[in-house]
Amino acid sequence: MKELVVISGKGGTGKTSLTASFAALARKAVLADCDVDAADLHLILQPEVRRRESFVSGREAVIREADCAGCGRCAALCRFEAISAVARDSDGARVFRIDSAACEGCGVCTWNCPAKAIDFPERTCGEWFVSATRHGPMVHARLAPGAENSGKLVALVREQARETARQSKRDLVLVDGPPGTGCPVIAAVTNANAILVVTEPTVSGFHDLSRVLQLAAHFRIPAAVCVNKWDIHPDMADRIEDQARSAGAVPVGRVRYGPEATDAQRRKLAVVEAGNSPLADDIRVVWQNWLDSTAESGEKESR
Repeated sequence: MKELVVISGKGGTGKTSLTASFAALARKAVLADCDVDAADLHLILQPEVRRRESFVSGREAVIREADCAGCGRCAALCRFEAISAVARDSDGARVFRIDSAACEGCGVCTWNCPAKAIDFPERTCGEWFVSATRHGPMVHARLAPGAENSGKLVALVREQARETARQSKRDLVLVDGPPGTGCPVIAAVTNANAILVVTEPTVSGFHDLSRVLQLAAHFRIPAAVCVNKWDIHPDMADRIEDQARSAGAVPVGRVRYGPEATDAQRRKLAVVEAGNSPLADDIRVVWQNWLDSTAESGEKESR
């Protein structure tokens, strides 16, 4: 089984649009949307949910107001200013409440409450799904607003995608990864067979690509680079590909800028599904070149 991950140094480079087209071209893959903080692959692939599970991670402090003595020790110890005094509804006595959005789940208030009036249950941070799409099974997730541990949720999505691939006897897992270089990205690329970094010919695209390629080199993952919307700044596209080669990555093609991408999104289609166009041809070339580059890197490792 191969696991190929599409990532980007910054948001808005076209990573998800390309992944949707790759899903159409792969034909027999399991898809995983690991951009759990802002998932949007489902907008194009329109998945039909077959399995829905809660994502539970970390803990959250909850004060039982009926048992609160109003001493204020919890508020004094909370470093995150998540606890404030209020009047109890029943008798107007001072009690304390915890703002769940501000609580970091450290547990200090729970351990130090003299009245033992603070519970510390597990926190439900979101949901994950196994769905059916027109291009195969898809595992995806939705992180609750303000929730943390997205790296853990990314790892869970990848694990479920691999298990789905084993059960359905598919030999490819195609991952739409998160942008940047933080914890979610590390969780998305660790132990992957190859990554494709989608960038754009801008100054920020140039610098963010450098950071992503350093990450790939650190984990010794073969990296390829695609310059999206290359024709808005051809000179910068040349610089980016030179930078990629210097970092040991393989430029696998360029995708031009065109209205076909927006038109396809409006129709809830991948670009390669929306009809023949030069833009769709570019994406097909990038996909084939990336597959060829991963095959070559696999042969080198086997030697």
